[in-house]
Amino acid sequence: MPRPEGKSVVTSRWLYKIKHAADGNIEKFKVRFVARGFSQIEGVDYDDTFTPVVRYTSIWSLIYISAEMGWQIHQINVEAAFLNEVIEEEV
Repeated sequence: MPRPEGKSVVTSRWLYKIKHAADGNIEKFKVRFVARGFSQIEGVDYDDTFTPVVRYTSIWSLIYISAEMGWQIHQINVEAAFLNEVIEEEV
C-alpha cells in the first residue's frame, strides 16, 4: 500500500529469545513482533495515548460488594478484545 503523503512509517522487527531451564538446557524458543514506536513524533503521528489499566483497589471493591450481595463472579480473557475493531483514523 502506498504511504500517505507527509506521514512517517513506524518500523517493526522480530525479537527472538531462548528460554533456559534451571539446569541450563533450552526450555523453549519465544518470538514476538514489536512496533518501534519511538520513531513517532507527538502531535504529528499521534495526539494522545491510552492504556486501560485497573487498580487493585477497584478489583477488591468489586469482590467485596459481590460477596456482600451474594453475587457470582465470572472471569473472562479479553486480551485480544480490540484486535478486530474497525478504526476510522488513517493508519
